[in-house]
Amino acid sequence: MKRPHLAVLPILLLCTALACNSAQLGQSWAPSGASLFKDAFDDPHSGWGELNSAAGTAGYSAGTYHFYIKSPNVNLWAHPGLDLATVDIEVDATAAAGSPPANRLGLVCRLKDDANFYYFFISTDGYYGIGKVRNGTWSLLGNPAMQQSAAIQPGNLVNHLRADCIGSLLILRVNGQLVGSARDTDFTSGDVGLLAGAFDQPGVDVSFDNFSVIKP
Repeated sequence: MKRPHLAVLPILLLCTALACNSAQLGQSWAPSGASLFKDAFDDPHSGWGELNSAAGTAGYSAGTYHFYIKSPNVNLWAHPGLDLATVDIEVDATAAAGSPPANRLGLVCRLKDDANFYYFFISTDGYYGIGKVRNGTWSLLGNPAMQQSAAIQPGNLVNHLRADCIGSLLILRVNGQLVGSARDTDFTSGDVGLLAGAFDQPGVDVSFDNFSVIKP
């Protein structure tokens, strides 16, 4: 079934970003292909923070960064506290067995604050989206609704996500395949991060591993 446009969903009950350290990381010195940041989530003090609320939980778990969404129509996200502009972001994302397939597993770039950023996500029933949050309003970019892609592994299989934020161009790759792109000029730099969320059915259970940020 085709996923609805995010803007026509009920107002999200809670969109919570975890408290993170404010760190700056310059890019002018780095050559193309250089690693700007990476985290395998083995150290529970690496700066992503933790959350336990009525809407959901987020935090370090068994060498991954884990989200559990307790309420419908909720997004949670976390970010390490960086300031970056042009980046390739990669991560391995896995939904646990029994997690609703209508879910959101994704990446964030150019997060200015918790009401302004770009996001890239898939659902494990085979859909994806690229969008932005501007002044707290969520919208998709490039297409009015989520699009389907055979590149997305279903169920509890691992999906390797890559989001490129290069100038005005936003690109999403899944398991090495280009699935979508969009253009937008609202945000030019900011933090990177992870995002997980639920549609109408709560219980989304997602783990992320091998997070890395590379200069294109």
